[in-house]
This record gives sequence, structure tokens and C-alpha cells, in this order.
Amino acid sequence: MDGLIALNLFLVAVFIGLTAFFVGAEFAILKVRMSRIDQLIAEGNKRAVKAKKVAHELDYYLSACQLGITITALVLGALGEPTVEKMLHPVFERFDVPEAAATALSYLIALSIITFLHVVIGELAPKTLAIQFAERMTLLLAGPLYAFGKAAAPFIHALNGSARLLLRIFGVKPAGHDTVHSEEELKYIVDESYKGGEINKTELTYLQNLFAFYDRKLHEIMIPHARMATIDSHMPMERIMQALNAHDYTRYPVRAGERYIGYVNTKEILTRIAAGKEAPLSEFVHDMPRFGEQASIQDVLIKMQQVRVHMALVTGVDGRVVGLVTMEDILEEIVGDIREEADRGDARPAVRPV
Repeated sequence: MDGLIALNLFLVAVFIGLTAFFVGAEFAILKVRMSRIDQLIAEGNKRAVKAKKVAHELDYYLSACQLGITITALVLGALGEPTVEKMLHPVFERFDVPEAAATALSYLIALSIITFLHVVIGELAPKTLAIQFAERMTLLLAGPLYAFGKAAAPFIHALNGSARLLLRIFGVKPAGHDTVHSEEELKYIVDESYKGGEINKTELTYLQNLFAFYDRKLHEIMIPHARMATIDSHMPMERIMQALNAHDYTRYPVRAGERYIGYVNTKEILTRIAAGKEAPLSEFVHDMPRFGEQASIQDVLIKMQQVRVHMALVTGVDGRVVGLVTMEDILEEIVGDIREEADRGDARPAVRPV
């Protein structure tokens, strides 16, 4: 084997390796999670800093990868055919293969070999590695890709500018590489993440509850009016204490006849009693918002957070109170049942103290 053939074979190997580098870098920076990169930066990983720069300029460095892949493919095509032809020339001469046939055969054999090496080693293998080990591959390849991007900046800017100009001619406005997903796509991603072991059953349940949360209406989770535990505004303190002892709730709606005037927090009442200070029930009554039974529980949660209340009345189409909702009821739609130490059972009380 003469020196020129050996050099060409070496260059073929080098450019296949470069193809693998650009393909791996392209898929890795697309796949890597920025939250994980930020975490690594916080932990002092210096390579993660360069990786973040590359990932933040995704459009530019994807163009750099495409430029690198194109250059290596062209060089492989230019080197492969003549090198294989020179290697096969003695064989063709020995078997007296006509020159035209030898040229055609050498071209086909060279194309087959170079294509196989290019696709398997230069494309498929690095792509699989980048998808499976996106974080490691990004940290490994971001530095060299960053350097290549800086060195090839004039060419990349020229190519990107030409592409944008071409798109404008056809009335297409260039857009960035958005990472926004539809709800259905997010549900699919969550399901696949659970199947792949990225999230556990509890996390899956929380996420599924979140998706359902935004479609739920207040009437689906409210405590019906017949099961509301209430306190009458004219009750003597002894009767109030009996009611508190019967249900062990923190907050109770307060009604004056058939009209609801607010709610009380039992901790405030008990603290005042423990301090030996007597006060009428009216001093402990807080305003309680009202929401229609068809209101979205998402909107109700936001409003209750804004006014800082944990309990609200639910009204029907005629304005009459049909039920009650608490912050706990809403949060349980996401995290499941919330049980306190004093809870005695699973069911809410079916009695209204009078």
C-alpha cells in the first residue's frame, strides 16, 4: 500500500469521525434539558457553562452542525472513490476487467463502502448515543462545537442570511426553534416518561391530575349544601364549642337564619377563650366569597389565593347557596386526599349543627 492510499484512508477515518461529532452534537443539544444544565452550572461544572451558551444559541449552532456535516460528506465523497479505485486497480488488472467496467465497479464499491461507514458510524451510532446520553454528550461536545462555531462564523452567518432571504422571497417569516408543546403532546410525553422510568407512579398521578384540573368545574368537587357543617350566629358559646368538638374542623360557615354572613376560624376563637377574654361571635366572622357552581376550579383557586381565604360558598343559577368549597378540596384534586392528624374518618359530616 503506497503512502497516498494510506493517507487517504486515514483522512476517510478522520472525516467519518468528524461527521459523527457533528451529528452527535446536533442531536445532543436538541435533546438535553436546560434545567439539568442549569443545575450542573450551580454545582460548578465548567463544561456546563459552555454547553449553556451552545444550547441558548440553538439556531446558530444547529447551522454549524449542518455546515460541518455537509463539508465532511463532500470530502468523504471526494476521497472515497479514487482511494477505493486505486486499491482495486491491481485486482481488476489481474482479472482483465475492461477499463470502463473497472471504473463503474470501483465507483459502486466505493459508494457502497463509504455510504455504509458514513451512515452507520457517522450518523446512526452518534445519533443513538446522543439521544440516550444527551447530557454527557452535550458536555463532551459543546466545547469543540463552540470553537468550530466561532471559527466558521462568517460562513454560518452568510448561510443563515441567505436562507432567511430565500424564505422572505417566498413570503415565509423565519421562526425560532420553539419548544412549546400542545396539551396532547405533553400528555404523551408524560405517559412515555412513565413507561421509560423517568417519573414514578405518584408523579404520573400528580401530572394527570393537573391536566384534568383545568377542565373541572366547581360543582364537581363542592360539599353539597345538605352536608355542610355550619354555625348559627345566635348560638351561645357553649353550643358553639359543642359543634366544634363534634366535627374538629378549622373553619365553619356562619349563617344568620337562611343567610350566610361569613366564616369563623376556630383557632382564633379557642385562642381568645384560652386567654380568658370573652367576645361575641361577630368579632370572629370573616367575609366569605361566592362562586357560581359552573366556575372553573382553576379560577376559583386563583381568586381564593388573591383574597387569602380558605373557604368559599357555591351558588346556583338562582343565586342560592348550593354548597361549599375549601382550599383543601381544590388541592386534593391535584395531590389526592389530605388527611390531618385529627381526622377521624374519610367521609365529610352529613349533619348540620343547629
